Amino acid sequence: MFKGFQVTFDARHAPSLAEFWALALGYIIEPPPPGFESWDAFADSIDMPQEDRESISAIVDPTGQGPRILFLNVPEEKTAKNRVHLDVRLPQGLENSERERVRDEKVAQLVEAGARYVDTRSDHGPAWVVLLDPEGNEFCVT
Repeated sequence: MFKGFQVTFDARHAPSLAEFWALALGYIIEPPPPGFESWDAFADSIDMPQEDRESISAIVDPTGQGPRILFLNVPEEKTAKNRVHLDVRLPQGLENSERERVRDEKVAQLVEAGARYVDTRSDHGPAWVVLLDPEGNEFCVT
């Protein structure tokens, strides 16, 4: 039986997209494997060419609870709406006005980090905000 999963994003520049999503989710850039002081030291050990070293990056939940998220450079551009997207979820149990304040602060932080605002929506409940990450991938702050 499988015990977990990872989410993989296609990217134009994996390290930059990883940095954005680490901020969005409260994750960290994945540390290098045990026995290596840096990712460059690991890349040297497997003879990875210098030009390939920014083609991959990953982030991890520092608590070990959430899935690993991998970012891989791909040659093609994003061409359509995502069929799957991530929701950045707010803490549970907030009163409506506090929830809106926390949501709006998170949205402002992400826009400052390179996200683009799309819309604020509501379906008979608390509103959520639709954003695009720096490479145009849709996501919501809910």
